[in-house]
Amino acid sequence: VKEVPKLSLESSACEVVSAAYASSKESHPCLSSVCDAAEKGVQSVIQAMASCVQPVLATLEPHVAAASECAAKGLDKLGEKLPLLPKPVEQILSDTKELLSSRGAEMKEAVSS
Repeated sequence: VKEVPKLSLESSACEVVSAAYASSKESHPCLSSVCDAAEKGVQSVIQAMASCVQPVLATLEPHVAAASECAAKGLDKLGEKLPLLPKPVEQILSDTKELLSSRGAEMKEAVSS
């Protein structure tokens, strides 16, 4: 779970959603009140669940650690096979524009010849 936010595409998507949420709360006072109440409710539920789940998590901790290590290795392999995952979103967009531009020029040249 700690490794996923490090992926630029995922973190960028979270930033967009967070910005849209904050903007919606600012521009609609009624929605802001509802969202604030929902946030408080979620926090209460999380606190209640945390106290109930804590003994179970202590028991499962070695298994969770092994699964976490396996997942981290899987993300590393995925990052190797898909090199665009760890790249910043701006670089991905720039590379994509450049690739499309060069392919377009190649197609234009092929059609004209």
